[in-house]
Amino acid sequence: MFHAERIRAFAAPLAGACLAGLFAAPSIAQQVPATPPPAPSAAAQPARDWSFHGQLTWQLQGHGGFESPYAGENSFQSRKETRGSFTATLFVGRRLWSGAEAFVNVEAVAGQGLSRVLGLAGPPNGETYRVDSTQLKANLARVFLRQTFVLGGGETERQEDEENQLAGARSSRRIVVTAGKLSGTDVFDGNTYAHDPRSQFNNWSLWANAAWDYPADTRGYTWGLALELYRDAWTVRLGSFLEPLEANGLEFDHDVSQAHGDVLEIEHRHVLSGRPGAVRLLAYWNHARMGVYRQALALAPSAPDVTATRAPGRSKYGFGLNVEQEAGPGLGVSLRAGWNDGKTESWAFTEVERTLAFGTTLQGNAWGRPRDVFGLGFSLNGINGDHADYVSAGGLGFMLGDGALRRGTETVLDAFYRAAIVPFGAVSVEVEHYWNPAFNRDRGPVTIIGLRLHAEF
Repeated sequence: MFHAERIRAFAAPLAGACLAGLFAAPSIAQQVPATPPPAPSAAAQPARDWSFHGQLTWQLQGHGGFESPYAGENSFQSRKETRGSFTATLFVGRRLWSGAEAFVNVEAVAGQGLSRVLGLAGPPNGETYRVDSTQLKANLARVFLRQTFVLGGGETERQEDEENQLAGARSSRRIVVTAGKLSGTDVFDGNTYAHDPRSQFNNWSLWANAAWDYPADTRGYTWGLALELYRDAWTVRLGSFLEPLEANGLEFDHDVSQAHGDVLEIEHRHVLSGRPGAVRLLAYWNHARMGVYRQALALAPSAPDVTATRAPGRSKYGFGLNVEQEAGPGLGVSLRAGWNDGKTESWAFTEVERTLAFGTTLQGNAWGRPRDVFGLGFSLNGINGDHADYVSAGGLGFMLGDGALRRGTETVLDAFYRAAIVPFGAVSVEVEHYWNPAFNRDRGPVTIIGLRLHAEF
């Protein structure tokens, strides 16, 4: 069993290695021969030793009143409401030794989500979480090492300088090992057109697979290890991460023999009619000190409490499909589908057990604004029978609980227009419309209007 002392004993050398490497690693540029080599190809640009990036995102969202014959402790507020959020992130990367890179992200966060991020299966703001504050608070979001091992026989690809990525070249056949503090969605469930709530779809069920209860603390980060094998058009990813000690909590359960989240993803990249796309299949198996909905109903049919049934070693498993496809000049399509068994309580991300999400984005080339983007997405979210019966009887989860439930599919429309106002920044206007919020046909519909300012360097 790992305890807090062992975790700290592991984390301290890791952070020390990152910082030591940041300032002590030899410069790759100094190793270039004195005689100028032939001009590099587009796929073999000079490598950089450092990467510095930053982002600022401010959002304001609000909604009017809507139909609500009743409400519970975790209900989405039915009267008029307006809330805002702000995040700032500094991304620093440093090349260490051959194939090794270290990254540190410092993040400052302030603001509040609508209704304290309660009462919706797919919350509308991807920048907010349940623990919020109007005061700006800084935290260490990520600190991780990435080691790449080149395999023979592959082609050379160009790698751009981006957030948590160093410019240079990479092989199409490689093994990548990532260890440290990060988000599971940094490695798994990526999608070119629907993955970044700061500049793309904002709704949780559109930028990630809502049925993947991915291991994370309240802020969306965890400690873990990921292994990726790239072989030309194929990639296989395997990861294992710490689970929170409480549902959607900030502290981690360090007893990894009883609490951890494992995930496997297989990806195939393809070209259809000259346009790139990808298909990803995901499977996960979480272990944590979770409660069981049906047991909670058996103990207290009129006032069930799933937390009273928690026990070590409980598990949840599920599957996901993720598709992206360029469909035309500046036109991209995304599709996600997900399912989990839903017998144990939702633990880290959402309270969704069934999801189908579709999105399309179009760049503004046709109207003379190629850096603008219009996006339109839909998601259908559902829960299984055990979970629905629990909520119907008045049970509470970490996000849901209207006191009663007339079960339905939570359907979300998310439409945005992002207008580039300067080379490094954009303003977005957004509309999110919910039918059957929190799977409840007795409440809603509700429309949320949003304004988003985003800058990056």
